[in-house]
Amino acid sequence: MKVIEAQRVDIFVDVQNMYYAARDIFGGRLKFPELLDTIVKGRQLVRAIAYVVENNITDQSGFFTVLQASGFEVKSKSLRVRPDGTSKGDWDMGIALDALALSDKVDVVALVSGDGDFTELVYFLRSRGVRVEIFAFTGTTAESLVRAAEQYTPLGEEHVMPITRNRRPPAAPESAERRRTTSAKSALSEDEFALGIFED
Repeated sequence: MKVIEAQRVDIFVDVQNMYYAARDIFGGRLKFPELLDTIVKGRQLVRAIAYVVENNITDQSGFFTVLQASGFEVKSKSLRVRPDGTSKGDWDMGIALDALALSDKVDVVALVSGDGDFTELVYFLRSRGVRVEIFAFTGTTAESLVRAAEQYTPLGEEHVMPITRNRRPPAAPESAERRRTTSAKSALSEDEFALGIFED
């Protein structure tokens, strides 16, 4: 990738999409400081925004702190669980609206996602003279998105760290409130609840 230091860059990270891609391909999670360095490469960073879906059960404040310490603004919304037990939670519309609103202040929009739903957004931004770069994992990135972007940079194992969980001491007898919380967690599938394991 040719680096032009005068370029102003905005970064938009689809955390949900990238979490599952890193987990499914490498069995790990994205390293956000390394991601930022890979994208910026000496250029002028204007804003870096990470879009997160919260499950409302697990405390993700530690993950938010990591994102903010890495240089990202955090936007979050709650996972919505429907009466039939299925869930809904994504930032596609929010990311698109922010990219459109902020694109006239930058030279480059860097989109960190492999979601093909962003293809038309990429074409529209390019029609307005904005350079669009895609950063995502090979194998989970839509071909239409790769074709639409001016630059596609595949992320690799160097951008991923293993998922680890804390070993905890033997649990005390559960209270009634604790049992209710555990029951609520089990109502979500493992994948829907997985975003709570960002904290080690």
